[in-house]
Amino acid sequence: MIHAKQALLPNGWAQDVHLTIIDGTINAIDVGAKAQNGDVSVDTLLPALANLHSHSFQRAMAGMTEYRTAGRDSFWTWRSLMYRFIEHLTPEHIEAIAALVFMEMQEAGYASVGEFHYVHHQSDGTPYAKLSELSERIFAAASETGIGLTHLPVLYTYGGAEKSALSSAQGRFGNDVTRYVRLVEEARSGLQNLAVDCRIGIAPHSLRATSPEDLELVLQARTQGPIHIHISEQPKEVADIQEWLGARPVEWLLNAADVDENWCLIHATHMTDVETRAMAKSGAVAGLCPITEANLGDGPFNGKIFLESGGAFGIGSDSNVNISLSEELRTLEYSQRLRDLSRNVLVVGEGSVGQTLYTGAARGGAQALGRASGEIRVGNLADLVAIDSTAPTLCALQPAQILDGLVFAANDTVVTDLWSAGRHTVKAGRHTARDRIIANYRKAITDLLAI
Repeated sequence: MIHAKQALLPNGWAQDVHLTIIDGTINAIDVGAKAQNGDVSVDTLLPALANLHSHSFQRAMAGMTEYRTAGRDSFWTWRSLMYRFIEHLTPEHIEAIAALVFMEMQEAGYASVGEFHYVHHQSDGTPYAKLSELSERIFAAASETGIGLTHLPVLYTYGGAEKSALSSAQGRFGNDVTRYVRLVEEARSGLQNLAVDCRIGIAPHSLRATSPEDLELVLQARTQGPIHIHISEQPKEVADIQEWLGARPVEWLLNAADVDENWCLIHATHMTDVETRAMAKSGAVAGLCPITEANLGDGPFNGKIFLESGGAFGIGSDSNVNISLSEELRTLEYSQRLRDLSRNVLVVGEGSVGQTLYTGAARGGAQALGRASGEIRVGNLADLVAIDSTAPTLCALQPAQILDGLVFAANDTVVTDLWSAGRHTVKAGRHTARDRIIANYRKAITDLLAI
């Protein structure tokens, strides 16, 4: 049971809110209630967000790619460095890094994660004896941290548009459709050892890493769960797909597949206004990763038109160069302000920008991960985060301004508690397994540095 001085409910702010949680689900909500013996008492209670897009292993290379080399650095030069880094990762490294990432996400206020997992094989491209070996390392990290996991094994068949061959550096990713379907089923079996709120989806990596025929086959083989795909991240990608398939990536996908609310289109960055409105109408979630998109020089999302068209969105930390929920939302809005030379852009009509961003990302992230969460209501998973509104960055604000303060003035240190499907994993701002997780991560990094 949780008692909050104030909580954000679907119909607005409420005072003295008492929640009863049974089997990870919110069973009862009482407003105007007194705290009871045995309650966990918190200041301000919010629905916790889902981090809808993560490549956890990339956290360990944060800071390694910020040195300018001769010529023009870009996403593509960053990718070459990432490929060299990944050659040295063992299953043990991947598990330890993922556990650190998931812990940091929870301490930042995320209750769940969509792990877009494309490292499947050994460094020479040979599959492990157990095809789902590295997926199960992700499961072990999720189990240790208690985060809600939507696992998204990636289909990565080609090295680029027009079915170009995988490079040697991409060998750890590659599967044809037949082996990929077997990998997903093996991973689904392994998922049974995790909490019941954890689930699996599919992730065709991108149009450039698959083909129209393979995409159709993998969608036919899908039985349940969300579908995530990288789409339209870079101008070169748009040009390559248009030359190959005769249409821009978003345009092509919306015409070729039954894109609906089960889909999440990651980095839908370079879209025309027509594509933007059509994507919003489809019901698919725009998976936005503003910190990574800024770090890689991807460009800003067409946010204003997308929201005006009723589009759903969520946020993810992608490369995990900096895991910060508040900074993701802040960067999303600031990218629009810098582009448009305006302020308070991502609100339709009038209203709080912080609340629009936070609640929109909460609902969209839950949809993208297939989780019954995103709002504090009876029947939803208890994905909850508590923040301290008495912190210096928030103490001057009224309840209606709290989310503006969280997004634009505070940082994630105001998080005091977090529950993932009722699992109370963060207390007093620290993950309950923090010391062990950091020790294992430091050991993994020591091993890597010795290679």
